[in-house]
Amino acid sequence: MKISVTKTTTPKAIPTDDSQLGFGQIFTDHMFIVEYEAGRGWFDPRIIPYQKLSLNPASPVLHYGQEVFEGSKAYALDNGEIGLFRFKDNARRLNQSAVRTCMPELDVEFQYEALCRLLDLDRNWVPQSAGTSLYLRPTMIADGANLGAHAASRYIYFIICSPSGAYFSEGLEPVGIRIETRYARSVRGGMGGAKTGGNYAASFKAAVEASAEGYSQILWLDGKEQKYVEEVGAMNIMFVIDGKLVTADLGDTILPGITRDSILQMARAKGLTVEERRIPVTELYEAHAQGLLTEAFGTGTAAVITPVGELAWGDRKITINNYEIGPIAQMFYDELTAIQRQQNADPYGWTTTVPHYQY
Repeated sequence: MKISVTKTTTPKAIPTDDSQLGFGQIFTDHMFIVEYEAGRGWFDPRIIPYQKLSLNPASPVLHYGQEVFEGSKAYALDNGEIGLFRFKDNARRLNQSAVRTCMPELDVEFQYEALCRLLDLDRNWVPQSAGTSLYLRPTMIADGANLGAHAASRYIYFIICSPSGAYFSEGLEPVGIRIETRYARSVRGGMGGAKTGGNYAASFKAAVEASAEGYSQILWLDGKEQKYVEEVGAMNIMFVIDGKLVTADLGDTILPGITRDSILQMARAKGLTVEERRIPVTELYEAHAQGLLTEAFGTGTAAVITPVGELAWGDRKITINNYEIGPIAQMFYDELTAIQRQQNADPYGWTTTVPHYQY
């Protein structure tokens, strides 16, 4: 499909103070959009000025939540170009989420081309300061005008971009986490392995309650027994226990994080012992009592690494590594962000550079 381009005639002012960017609050001049119709397939791919979507009030996405999305980043490189990190893996994961939610897949190479053309047009929006990036949000939603409770026959895929600073105001400072014992994020056979909005909406109530108690995030347990560690907020979580890197094994209740996979690959390449398995909460507290739980940290696209300084399980609280970032978390953060910004060699083939196009 040929992508048409309509440039804005009223460009917005590009922020000049990167320290005031925040996360996901400002958007670039353009967006990409393509539509789907059953029997016709994907059609009319185009880059247009950033604008509101026009949806029928009976659009299925508004009533049944049939939508999926992704999160990735573009980086300002030292040579003046724009770098991407594993975006094709994000595109593949979006397709996996689409299959789970009964939505059509979109060719991975086409998603990549569409993004690159959009970034080339808005390349001046990529912030330059350390720790900043252009956050990328590909999204697919159900469209149409039908209140029947079934999969839609029309869909919209779009990409919007947002210059962003650090995801957490604390930066790399460790955060306090409350272990959730009442609510569940997902259950076996559910949607936990898909990146879909309902998973996040299901987490907001617990997050608000944790925030009111002074905690930055919540640690989800399995939905059946509420005994085993799953995710922390919108991130995967890892622990260093007796020198081993331990994380929950993937199933249909845990999102297969791109950052998670990157760190596990890096850890194995360094010869670290990696364990992907069920982790009982009791094991964490026992390991802490024995001095074996030395680090805990969340991993995700937005924050990359978020050290955990405290875990609270009911009235049982433990402090991890004196509420300081540990050496393994720091190492992974430094090395992974250097690869993402193409400042270090990339032995994994994760990085690409946005081409220049003629319009």
